[in-house]
Formats: sequence, C-alpha cells, structure tokens
Amino acid sequence: LRQEVPILPLDLMRIPIFALSVLSSITSFTAQLLAMVSLPFYLQNVAGRNEVETGLLLTPWPVATILTAPVAGRLIEKYHPGLLGGIGMVVYATGLLLLALLPGQPTNMDIAWRLMLCGMGFGLFQTPNNSTMISANGMQGTARLLGQTLGTTFVALIFSVTSATDSMPVCMYVAVGFALVAAIVSCLRISQPVPMRGR
Repeated sequence: LRQEVPILPLDLMRIPIFALSVLSSITSFTAQLLAMVSLPFYLQNVAGRNEVETGLLLTPWPVATILTAPVAGRLIEKYHPGLLGGIGMVVYATGLLLLALLPGQPTNMDIAWRLMLCGMGFGLFQTPNNSTMISANGMQGTARLLGQTLGTTFVALIFSVTSATDSMPVCMYVAVGFALVAAIVSCLRISQPVPMRGR
C-alpha cells in the first residue's frame, strides 16, 4: 500500500469504472472456467467422445474469441466499453444456457455452434473490458486468476454433489448466473467516463 507504483494498485478501485471492470472480469472468468472445466468431463463421460474429439469440439470457442476480439477492438472507438461488454456477456450467457439445454444425444454440430456463440460473446466482452483495465496489469491479472480459481472451485463443488449426467448442466446454469452478473456490472459502467478517451 505504501509503494508509489505497486504491482497491485488497490487505490484504482476507488475509480468506479475501474472497480466495475474488475468485478465484471472476475465474474466473467468464473463463468468461463465453470464451462471449460466441466465440458471435457461431459463430452467424454456422458456424450461418449474420445480425447481427440473432445479437444476438437472445444476448439470453436477460442477460435470464435480470436475472430471476435479484433472486431470488438474496433467497436470500442464508437461505443462505450460497458455497452459492448454487457452485450457480449448476454451473448455468452445465451451460449452457456444453450449448452445446458443440449439434447440427450447431441451431434458435434449441436455442441460446436453453441461453443462458438460462447466464444463470440466472450471476445466481445473481453477486449473492451481489458481496455479499461490496461493501465493496471496487476489488477487485470489478479481479477482473471481470482475468477478462474472461483470457477474451478465451483466445478469441484458441483461435481461432488451432483450425478455425472447432471454436473455439466448445473455448471452451465451457475455459469449463466455469473455471466449475467458480469453483463449487469458491465452495463453499470455506461454512466462512467472512459479514461482512455477522456469521456
């Protein structure tokens, strides 16, 4: 706390848009890890896919994120990051909900397009959210790691109290809740000026 340039600049949490960005980052990464940790177990143990198929089926998510992130970067110049992040998290929550509602015997396409939707939503959220926190990498990394840790912990808890067939859908429903919280928190930033543009 006495450092002039601390690795973890807690004083920035007094700036509303920064604090909201950190909170939305934590909740979004919690949602992400709830999905990404539980999905391989579902794909192999319930949907009957092997390890290679599981890896390939998970690929649409990061690919969609990679393709969406640059588009989101250009949209930051025209729209408030809070609005973009809120829309991204709603798209993301929709993808998660659709994963929870997968049919009993899903085809590869049933799984792939839902994961792509998740990736698009996450990419639309993450770029504008990171642009708000870019001045403090310590807080950005801490928020990400805290969210990932919470998400993984929730998966372990859910798996310990639910059956193999119910674990993934329950994780997705919890992830939807976190994603919607991230969307709401992100939208709360709309009333705040954007430091990087001086608004």
